[in-house]
Amino acid sequence: MSHAPLITLNDGVQIPQLGLGVWQLSDEQAFASSAAALAAGYRHIDTAMIYGNEAGVGRAIAESDVPRDEIFVTTKLWNADQGFDSTLRAYDASLKLMGLEKVDLYLIHWPLPSKNAYPSSWRALVQLQKQGRVGSIGVCNFNAEHLERIIGDTGVKPALNQIEIHPDFVQHDLVEFCQSQGIHTESWSPLGQGGELLNQLTLKGIAAHHGRTVAQVILRWHLQTGHIVIPRSSNPGRIVQNFAVFDFELSAEDMAAIAAIEQGKRLGPDPATFNLGA
Repeated sequence: MSHAPLITLNDGVQIPQLGLGVWQLSDEQAFASSAAALAAGYRHIDTAMIYGNEAGVGRAIAESDVPRDEIFVTTKLWNADQGFDSTLRAYDASLKLMGLEKVDLYLIHWPLPSKNAYPSSWRALVQLQKQGRVGSIGVCNFNAEHLERIIGDTGVKPALNQIEIHPDFVQHDLVEFCQSQGIHTESWSPLGQGGELLNQLTLKGIAAHHGRTVAQVILRWHLQTGHIVIPRSSNPGRIVQNFAVFDFELSAEDMAAIAAIEQGKRLGPDPATFNLGA
């Protein structure tokens, strides 16, 4: 059974480069998908409090034959819980739902600049890590100015920034800023939410050349670009298929052709203005 390559984060912790995302899955679907993923060789599962499926993920981990210390678990602080004390309470609530003593990575889900509580939330995450209660700490959807502020406040850099990245929306400037700070980037909606991207002609041609699916080509592009990637699926066959990307490589010509696809199409909210849950 193959396993995903390991990426070493700026705190020395290693994270599998390919994992399973469970956004928009019910608790029962998240349980079934996580169980299927672990059986297929995945060792990285990404959930969040707002997804409402942390319990299902935790149950899959508890019932798996895979030892807990071989599974990298990520969850996230929701917007309504931002603030120092409320962040600590939210982390405890997530642990209880998952039945875990700690998670390997805890993320602030959105900066929510209108609420202006992300700096205090970040201080809470720093405290959790110093206490040994969480493995790594990071953020999602943070722009450069948000990153600069929390680093300036605490001197602690996030281990990673999970942001929207796919061939239609590559966020060059933000990725380069993160790289300059030693912050790894992790891609959400890596397949463009299964929309037009899966029928894109250039990608279909590359997939046909390699005898692969378009989804496999896109995931391989993420891996070769250096991103950590967490595709979501509730289909057991696709979960297996999405993991079968370590035995081929895209050529320089393939990578250049994919780079020419971008249209700057953001699918999710703009972090500068998003304020749901404030």
